Amino acid sequence: MLNPKKIEQIIQQIQDVLPQGVKDLGQDAEAKVKQTLQAQLAKLDLVTREEFDVQTQVLMRTREKLTELEKRLEQILAQQENH
Repeated sequence: MLNPKKIEQIIQQIQDVLPQGVKDLGQDAEAKVKQTLQAQLAKLDLVTREEFDVQTQVLMRTREKLTELEKRLEQILAQQENH
């Protein structure tokens, strides 16, 4: 789910462009917009920034291990060629 602060920013941007009559509907309208926005965002296949960062770190470690294994394999193959 997205950061609640981001949702608040989006809601504020929507409210800023609404006509004054709509703004006067008050907190009920704000709650409905927020609820609808959260429901629609929940339907999207999104990950949090934290989850993304964790997976990025996992991928980096995996790449490092793969590079190390490739080097070791090259060394082993080079040793076999020399014998």
